[in-house]
Amino acid sequence: MTCMKLIGGAWTPNVLWYLREAPRRFSELKNDLQGVSGKTLSARLRKLESDGVVLREVKPTSPPTVEYRLTPLGARLIPAVEAIVDVGNELKRLRRLR
Repeated sequence: MTCMKLIGGAWTPNVLWYLREAPRRFSELKNDLQGVSGKTLSARLRKLESDGVVLREVKPTSPPTVEYRLTPLGARLIPAVEAIVDVGNELKRLRRLR
């Protein structure tokens, strides 16, 4: 139930989806997630970081950049998110056939 609570949060599956292939900067994630506010995305990333699912890394550049990536624990959630996406696509396909 803890896992379902985690991935059931607003925007959480989307954040995990976009982090699944490579680290992303905040601005990249915000662009990926059309419609999410900066405040909401920031809160979601902080929560995922505190849950041990996302790692926030400050890069020593000028100016400093921050990247987010999945931890090994976060990467283990990707098959669940992919399964949800697959079922969603199947449901869409079935609705079109009706």
